[in-house]
Amino acid sequence: MDITEFYDTFFEEAGELLLEMETHLLELDLDAPDAEQLNAIFRAAHSIKGGAGTFGFEALQRTTHLLENLLDYTRRGELALRRDIVDIFLEAKDMLNDQLDAYRGGEEPDPEALERICQTLRQLALEELGEDADVGGGAVPEPAPREKQEKNAEPAPQPETASGRHCVALLDMVEKDRQLLVEELAQLGDVERQSGDDSRYEVILQSTVSAADIEAVMCFVAEPEQLQVSALPAAQAAPAATAEKAPPAKAGPPPAEAPAAKKKPAAAAKSGESTSIRVPVSKVDQIINLVGELIITQSMLNQQLESSGSDDGGKLANGLNLLARNARDLQEAVMSVRMVPMDYVFSRFPRLVRDLAGKLDKEVELVTEGKSTELDKGLTEKIIDPLTHLVRNSLDHGIESPERREAAGKSRSGCLTLSAQHQGGNILIEVADDGGGLNREKILARARENGLSAPDSMSDEEVWQLIFAPGFSTAEAVSDVSGRGVGMDVVKRNIQSMGGRVEILSQPGQGTTTRIVLPLTLAILDGMSIRVGTETFILPVTGVIESLQPQPDDLFPMAGGDLLLKVREDYLPLVATHSAMEVDGAETDPTRAIAVIVQGEGRRYALMVDELVGQQQVVVKNLETNYRKVPGVSAATILGDGSVALILDIAGLDRLGQSKKENPIFAAASPARSAQEIELT
Repeated sequence: MDITEFYDTFFEEAGELLLEMETHLLELDLDAPDAEQLNAIFRAAHSIKGGAGTFGFEALQRTTHLLENLLDYTRRGELALRRDIVDIFLEAKDMLNDQLDAYRGGEEPDPEALERICQTLRQLALEELGEDADVGGGAVPEPAPREKQEKNAEPAPQPETASGRHCVALLDMVEKDRQLLVEELAQLGDVERQSGDDSRYEVILQSTVSAADIEAVMCFVAEPEQLQVSALPAAQAAPAATAEKAPPAKAGPPPAEAPAAKKKPAAAAKSGESTSIRVPVSKVDQIINLVGELIITQSMLNQQLESSGSDDGGKLANGLNLLARNARDLQEAVMSVRMVPMDYVFSRFPRLVRDLAGKLDKEVELVTEGKSTELDKGLTEKIIDPLTHLVRNSLDHGIESPERREAAGKSRSGCLTLSAQHQGGNILIEVADDGGGLNREKILARARENGLSAPDSMSDEEVWQLIFAPGFSTAEAVSDVSGRGVGMDVVKRNIQSMGGRVEILSQPGQGTTTRIVLPLTLAILDGMSIRVGTETFILPVTGVIESLQPQPDDLFPMAGGDLLLKVREDYLPLVATHSAMEVDGAETDPTRAIAVIVQGEGRRYALMVDELVGQQQVVVKNLETNYRKVPGVSAATILGDGSVALILDIAGLDRLGQSKKENPIFAAASPARSAQEIELT
């Protein structure tokens, strides 16, 4: 059998085990470590070692062998935990991650790094446990040959005399590990009886699998020498069982075994069997795309019915309404498959905060809220880097040193809070610290040094947005943590690429909160349909603030032909959508058009449109994949009449309009005229 087909499953499961191991190591109370956590850490290393041995990943097996033995001394109370010891365990976990990545990429792990971590673990054992401690000094012992392993097992009976029952003996296993193995055995069949002690514990298992199959499964959670598996002959079957087996074994399946087989799934479920399956994300994406096509088709049918004006007794309309409801339910069900809890993201930060706080000589407590809040998996992958920048910023610039906090009347330990919550069709993620807050004067001064426009009349919100300028940094010196003027501009750009926005709230001496607002998914969008001339465009609802009818007194001409629209106390640039998108037949008089107040990239604009058509959910189609990149446009969708509607990029639309004013050559291609030539898939 080609075992390489199971590599991906092992890599994924090993990655999850390493993440679980790190979480438990960070949560350990060094003064009174929890036994369950220590056992969980040990079992994670043990399982990875078993899998690595099965697939022949020698470096991974060797490292986990050393780590596992040290963890075994720890859980037995023979190795007392300290912070520096936990640091070494975390370093070993990082090395296991690197080795896993190397094997995933089809390469061998770095041999020098392997020897270095092995030497570190052996040195720890020597210093803490003495020379008598056996943690495995060299390579991992080769597994005993199959013929030697079988000598430890009782002779298996001939198939024709087998009863379908096995005696599994567990040797030299403490109760906790013994129970873990019994749970694993319960996944293979019905556990009839358990008896014995730590030195030899016997489990009678009713199962259709062979003794070799049982050994193969158990190798992930126990050493071969700790298992003795033997099939029980029919003569040793329990009296009650033999009484039920009236027909001879060769005459076909006995009646008593059929009900047992039917009950097996229920018994397995009671023992905690997982009912989940692993599915590649690409397959889920394909289903989501097909559901999107179904919704578009349903929309087309509705529009055709409305335009025809004929329906036999309303039966067709009722059927289409039912189809719409079912399609909507199907869409929500399929979308939920891609949703993962924010704990997937937040679980990466305890280690980062711990290591970085130690490097900066700061005391920081990390608090996470809303870990069960769900977000599209595609977005969780993309949000990790921006959040990492924000967390590093809070630790470096936000939270003060223990001495400065005490002088300010605060506790020595700072608090960093990561939170997530749903807000309408969006998710709200916040990174909040109780540090010194942003310094307005310092930011203004540094902005002017960098040549940015920074008048004193700027509001606090506008000043805070200056830190997102490329190359902007208030750090006094460059370090390996910050000060190079990169990071915050990347944060803003990445969040905007996901259709979101970032806001900053800060109070001097009280702290700073960075708020990220994202759509729950990139596949479906709540959009506002607008009409410009004969073209229909879509605006993301998340960016729409209000709409109004401009009055002549509210319009102020500027140099270069620009117009500003006064909205209460603010003056917003008026963007002529028809000019930027080159649409013929549109309303050109601002006082007869509608101004839609929108927000993009931290700024507000007034878009001039002819009509607000209405709000609807649209299926987002990637324009670059299906056609090409179009300035001022982020994506596209298909409307109910089968036509293509472009989803506008608010800030990009303003830049497009300005570019066409400065360079008429830019107007050579008309995105609006090209829209109906696009075939979206």
